[in-house]
Amino acid sequence: MHSAVLLIEFGSIILGLGLLGRFAARFRLSPIPLYLLAGLAFGEGGLLPLGASEEFVATGAEIGVILLLLMLGLEYTASDLVSNLKTHYPSGLVDCALNALPGAAVALLLGWGPVAAVVLAGVTWISSSGVIAKVLGDLGRVGNRETPVILSVLVLEDLAMAVYLPIVTALVAGVGLMAGSVTLAIALGAAGLVLFLAVRYGRLISRFVSSDDPEKLLLVVLGLTILVAGVAQQLQVSAAVGAFLVGIALSGEVAEGAHTLLSPLRDLFAAVFFVFFGLRTDPSSIPPVLLPALGLAVLTALTKIATGYWAARRAGISVKGRWRAGGALVARGEFSIVIAGLAVSAGIEPSLGPLATAYVLILVVLGPLTARYTEPVATWWGRRREPRRPEPAPRATEAEAPVAD
Repeated sequence: MHSAVLLIEFGSIILGLGLLGRFAARFRLSPIPLYLLAGLAFGEGGLLPLGASEEFVATGAEIGVILLLLMLGLEYTASDLVSNLKTHYPSGLVDCALNALPGAAVALLLGWGPVAAVVLAGVTWISSSGVIAKVLGDLGRVGNRETPVILSVLVLEDLAMAVYLPIVTALVAGVGLMAGSVTLAIALGAAGLVLFLAVRYGRLISRFVSSDDPEKLLLVVLGLTILVAGVAQQLQVSAAVGAFLVGIALSGEVAEGAHTLLSPLRDLFAAVFFVFFGLRTDPSSIPPVLLPALGLAVLTALTKIATGYWAARRAGISVKGRWRAGGALVARGEFSIVIAGLAVSAGIEPSLGPLATAYVLILVVLGPLTARYTEPVATWWGRRREPRRPEPAPRATEAEAPVAD
């Protein structure tokens, strides 16, 4: 009987997610806010709380995080990451300063303490690569001159996560300074080792994993990723970081084939992850934090626009391209929820989950709008502020010209 209820509940969740995804696609919206709302509706305090399938959904959500980071790592080669780090690191520093500090400041002003401040700093810092990539494709801007600048900022954020996530994991686990330092050293050492192996022996690794049979390639890549993620988590390093490093280590045809095979699985389990985060949040806890979430969303939308503008200006992009780059970076999504989920699972601050949910809901809806309209609005505003040139005086006609004496 329990098994039948679990199948019915989980089947209903998957069917509902599919319908929500189709609805979002019809209106060219990101489905993430709809998935979060679905989780709120079926979680504790929602319209129809789930019971039997919650543990199963939790496992699926963990796999969703692992696949999100794996697929992100597959997008880049190790040499690309090293090149981006050397060329665009000033943009990454500006991005961190402008967008992480507001989150930390709000957490401290709310009296949540330093650990929650570090977590909320990450929530407001990291843009949504998935949402931004989809928006750029929908707007036909993949080939624009400012697009490499946008991608460089996103890559630097992803690299920063390899350092940031172990720090957050150690903090929320309540380990001491020495244990936290060891965790960070292990994470940095593992990241450095994987990057070295990927640059030096990437072809050998890819050849070992490669297979002409899609079934075997899927099983090897998926099994390797989950195995490495589990080992990373056992070493007190984030499982997501382990998955990200596996993606970086694979390149060429293996990466392309794995990306094609794993994309449907990623989409399925990522949707489950967003639902699970909503399930863990009581809808009645959102209204008290809605005003801080809205204020933080507006502030960090402006700081992201400033980040993109500065980075594009540094790369020699035109003024219109600078505004487009800034507007495209506004959306937050999967990574903000991943970071907040670490704190929610550890019970750091009860209001952190609701605030992060409201914050992501606001910016995941606002992000596509800023990507589309920031540049036209900035251009219109610039024209309004330009001083009007005085109209030249009309030339006198022959009949009106004075006659010489």
